[in-house]
Amino acid sequence: MRMYQTLLTVCMASSLAGCSTLEGVGDKAGSAEQSGRIRNVIVMIGDGMGPQQVGLLDSYIRYSSNPVLDSSAFDRMASEGVVGIARTEANQVLVVDSAASATQFASGRMAGSEMIGADFQGNRAQSMLEVAQGKGKAVGLVSDTRLTHATPAAYAAHQQHRSLENEIAVEMLETGADVMLSGGIRHWLPQGVNEEGSALRAELEELTGGTMRLSSRRRDDRNLLAEASEAGYDLSFNRTDLAASHGDRLLGLYSYSGMLDGIAHTQAGDGAERVQPSLTEMTAKALSVLEKDEDGFFLMVEGGQIDWAAHNNDAGTMLHEMIKFSDAIDVVLDWMKGRDDTLLVVSADHETGGFGFAYSRNDLPEGEPLDGDVFQGDDYKPNWNFGRVETLDRLYEQKLSYDGIFSQFDSLEESQQTPENLRMIVNVNTQF
Repeated sequence: MRMYQTLLTVCMASSLAGCSTLEGVGDKAGSAEQSGRIRNVIVMIGDGMGPQQVGLLDSYIRYSSNPVLDSSAFDRMASEGVVGIARTEANQVLVVDSAASATQFASGRMAGSEMIGADFQGNRAQSMLEVAQGKGKAVGLVSDTRLTHATPAAYAAHQQHRSLENEIAVEMLETGADVMLSGGIRHWLPQGVNEEGSALRAELEELTGGTMRLSSRRRDDRNLLAEASEAGYDLSFNRTDLAASHGDRLLGLYSYSGMLDGIAHTQAGDGAERVQPSLTEMTAKALSVLEKDEDGFFLMVEGGQIDWAAHNNDAGTMLHEMIKFSDAIDVVLDWMKGRDDTLLVVSADHETGGFGFAYSRNDLPEGEPLDGDVFQGDDYKPNWNFGRVETLDRLYEQKLSYDGIFSQFDSLEESQQTPENLRMIVNVNTQF
């Protein structure tokens, strides 16, 4: 018998039906909680992860010659839970961005494009994280992008525009989620850290352990790390001190901007040289902290770089991001085994990139004889190339993300930035 409740939703951007539906789901969850069944709510958002992205992971597991997963968390969700469709477009537009979509998921209210925590009329929209706080529950946010990026921001801030990440950082600290783990330290540092050789820079380098680029995007001298420490947060800046933390409040910031992309994370593995915690490790740590609260908890986990890879039309990196996110879902499903008090919702906020495999007249397959009674030894030879399954292994074997490829090219001397050298870098790092 299934001892926990799960919902897997596949996101579309279509008509405006989504918001009233979200309010209905919230009402039902509230009723379930009052009856004693639901104590903890976990929302996991695959940013940009539409049906096509889930299908890519599924195809890789089914057809790869040597898949790194035997099955995906999405298969577990589909077999053990309920599968639905979410329609997530924002007010009066056809394409939804992460800020509006996250606001709508978090609050159940229709939002305008690029707003954070506000409805389409500009009013403050209370998030489910804030509702959970009002019930005395512990709350947490985890992302592999930046803590102040659109999706986590919409659960703990209310701002006119998603670009106001300095203001979002201040408001997130004021909202006071018990656990906040992500990248994006640049919005939490005072601007004085940018002065090379300053005492402040030396102090913050010692505090963070020299594990990341220290540069501030703030326009003031507010040291939000110091303010967080004064507010009772344990501070974490690398994988080791995340594991060692034992406090009930935890702020972890592990990179200047986004954390390791999917390919870089895969290649780093579990070796000691990997300084950043993985999305799975951050999720597991958040659960271990939040589960201490006798009133239960709310947790939002974002696999945010699926979206970034899809924006770049980078299918290889996107596959690795899907594996990364599946691993994080698995650790939650494992934690939920034997429990009857937790609701897990896994969804995308939208699909990015219009990803898909296509057929063509290039590299047509050779004919092969078939002995079946229809063919009777005649050749089977389609007129189109419908995509060979070996393509999936070639995608997985990509060694650098597209961002990494162009960063390597941009680091060359200007005289060396030639088409031939770009071709060489592409060919070394991809099989296409």
